[in-house]
Amino acid sequence: MAVSYRKLWHLLLDKNLKKIDLERKAGISHYAVLQLSNDKDVSTEVLTKICDALDCGIDDIVDFIPSDKKSAKEN
Repeated sequence: MAVSYRKLWHLLLDKNLKKIDLERKAGISHYAVLQLSNDKDVSTEVLTKICDALDCGIDDIVDFIPSDKKSAKEN
């Protein structure tokens, strides 16, 4: 199963925030934001900090994509 943080980037746009603002507001590292930008796995601690900072739930920032759908997109 893959993850997509597309919802997070849309939420930041809606709140008129930039990635650097997210780093500061959530207290997460630049590396964590890079991982998110590349749809890589991050710790639940990072996701919790983001949800707290943006006053949202995990389903507001993350989509879980079944592996078979990801494979179909790549073809």
